[in-house]
This record gives sequence, C-alpha cells and structure tokens, in this order.
Amino acid sequence: MDTSDHGGRRALVVGLGISGIATAVRLRQIGWTPVIVERSPARRSGGYFVALFGAGRAAAGRLGILDGLSDRDSDGASYDIDRTGRRRPGWSFKDFPGRPWLMTRGDVEKAGFAALPSDVEIRYATVPTRIEQDAEGADVTLATAGGRPVTERFDLVVGADGLRSTVRRLVFGPDERYLRPTNCMAVACQLPGALPGHKQSDGVVLMEPGRSMWTFPFEDRPPTLLLSYRTDDVAAEFTRPMAARVREVFGPEPTGRALGAALDAVESADDVLFDSVEQVRMDRWQRGRVVLVGDAAWCVTLYAGMGVSAGLAGADLLGTMLARHPRDVPGALERWERRLRPAIDDLQDNGMRMRSLFIPISRVELLWRRALMRLLKLPVISWLFVPWQRRLASLRERDFAHPDFAHPAPARPAPAHA
Repeated sequence: MDTSDHGGRRALVVGLGISGIATAVRLRQIGWTPVIVERSPARRSGGYFVALFGAGRAAAGRLGILDGLSDRDSDGASYDIDRTGRRRPGWSFKDFPGRPWLMTRGDVEKAGFAALPSDVEIRYATVPTRIEQDAEGADVTLATAGGRPVTERFDLVVGADGLRSTVRRLVFGPDERYLRPTNCMAVACQLPGALPGHKQSDGVVLMEPGRSMWTFPFEDRPPTLLLSYRTDDVAAEFTRPMAARVREVFGPEPTGRALGAALDAVESADDVLFDSVEQVRMDRWQRGRVVLVGDAAWCVTLYAGMGVSAGLAGADLLGTMLARHPRDVPGALERWERRLRPAIDDLQDNGMRMRSLFIPISRVELLWRRALMRLLKLPVISWLFVPWQRRLASLRERDFAHPDFAHPAPARPAPAHA
C-alpha cells in the first residue's frame, strides 16, 4: 500500500456513490486529503441489484472494501415465464459468463463507507457551480442549500457524480455531447416478497418485444425487480406519472399474476429507480486537474453488469497513477486514462450487445434470444459458444486496474455472510 507523503494535497470528490467513496478511500491511502460533496441532503441507502465481477473484487480488495461484501446469490431456480403463468427453465444473470457476486448497490456503498476514514470531510446538499483551473490547481465554487456560495482551492477535482454529471457539464460541456441513448427505460425497485407462483429464491424473466421483466433473487432478502421497455421519445417519458406510464407500457393485455404483482410493487415501493438507459461516450475523461470517474466518464449501461466493477477499478487505478507521479497531476491523469481506456471501451461495446439479452426490441430478437438460451443448455451445442463465453468472462474477470497492469483476478471464495 502506497502511503507516501503528498504534501497534504486536497482533492474535491463530487458524488457520494460507489465511485466517489472508492476514490476518496484510495486518495487517503496515498496521503491525499479528500473532501466529498454530495447533492443529496443525506447518505442514500438501499438500491437495486448489482453484480461484482473479478475486476471489481480485485479492486475492492486493495481498497479494503472486499471483506465487507459477500455474494448474496440465492442459488435458486431460474425461469422464463409468460403472462399466463407458463414457465420453463431459463437463464438468470448468474448464468452469464464470469463469476459475479450478486448484491445490491447499497451493499457496496455501505462497505465503502465503512472503509472511509471517519475524519474525511463530507458536505451534504452541496454542489459545484463553477470550476476554474490553472497549472497549479483548481478554484471551485460550491453552493450549499441555505448557505452562501464559497470558492475553495483544490489540487484535484474528481467528478464521480453519475450519468448526468455536474462536473462533466461544467468542464467538458453539455450532456447532449456525451450521452448515447439506447431508447430504453428502466424501472427498478425491491419487491415485498416472492412473485405469485414462485419461491423467493427464484429468478424470473418475462420477455416480450419491446418490454421485459427480470427479478434478481437473494438468499437473505426479497428479490429486486427490473422492468425495461423501449420508447421512441425518452424526454416524454418523464412528463407523466411514472406508475401510470409503466402500466400503460405493459398493457393493454391482461398482466397475469406475476407481472401484475410486479406492477403493484412499483406503485407501492418507497424507492423506485425510473430513468433512461444511456451510455456516456467521451474522447477524454480528464482535462488539466479535473477527472471523471465511473458513470460520469464511461457509463457502460446497466445491461453490461459492469458499472460497479468498473467504478471501483477506475478509482483504484487513479490512486496508483497519482502515487507514481506525485509532482505531475495532469500527467498522472493522462497515464491513468491511457491505461484504463482499452478495457472500458471493450465493456462499453459489450454493454450495447447485452441490451438484446435484457430487452428484445422485436419479435426476431426475442426468438433469437430464446434460441440462444436453449442452445447454451445443450452439451452437444454449447461447446461452440465456449470462445465467446471465455472472452466475455475474461473481460469481466481480468484485473485491469492491477498495479502491474497484467494480472488475473484472484479466485477468492466468498467471505462468510454478516
């Protein structure tokens, strides 16, 4: 662990999500003083299903986060169903190439927060409104709810503030330059219990052209739900009441018991994610002393399943590069991006391909997905897909943030559950 003296250098980390917490942890490991600002008035909790692949587990281990995480996979059955209740054996996310640990976003944020030294300053309800930089540092104006704006000097500014990043907008330009729409919407929440006709440990998938339902089961809590649907006008989706719009999309046919229960859960849930599915594509993630990490820089889409792993890996490698080049922050950021970009580019390309497995936009795509799932379960045929499976598994398991830059992810058993 590099704990070299970096002269008390201050870094502003914008965003208290996974990438922001991980970045602050790593900066403290190398002797920096991070200050975290978060738009929300308090720390968030809960969250939807996420996967942690080998690249993320390796980074989490170096960050001191891994011991606070565990694989919460239910080890239950997986089914493809239709609205009438007919079901057949299916594939779940855990069957995709790679060896993911399954958990919620809140699990990762909680473990990261526990690893964050207690003296790291966190300012809630605070956002940057202006960033000006020179060769020696960056002056950032911060606005706090109910307070007067203040301008402070930092040696580094890290934008870890998500898909619609304020830092990206202030330094790199408007969202429209970088957001690449998939024309899909995502609705996610936690279910109160098992869907009718199924066990809580079952993974359930309902696929129709242009819309889908997935449940992600856990061994020690109710499943989380993901509804996806295709739209021709993303902006219009945010102009109507969410629950009514989702019911409209999944109508007018009778829902059946399972889908009906899922739609009821969306209406009654306290915390629902409702957002468009986008990628962020940028020619560069750093400019001078400002750098973007995680979804702010390279959102791979939730269909890729690598958002958390990539965020942890990016934060980990950022600290490595700053430690190696302590007197040249802009140069360290350039080297960080040059090392990380090939892996992220591969993940982004794969994320677009994975979309069709989560939500087929046509009957042809739906039939292709069903045929693929059946073929992968046939021993005589499945070996033909081994090269594809190995490449995808390697992409997700490879420790691309390792300090030596060429290291396979450790085959580490899951720690005991808390």
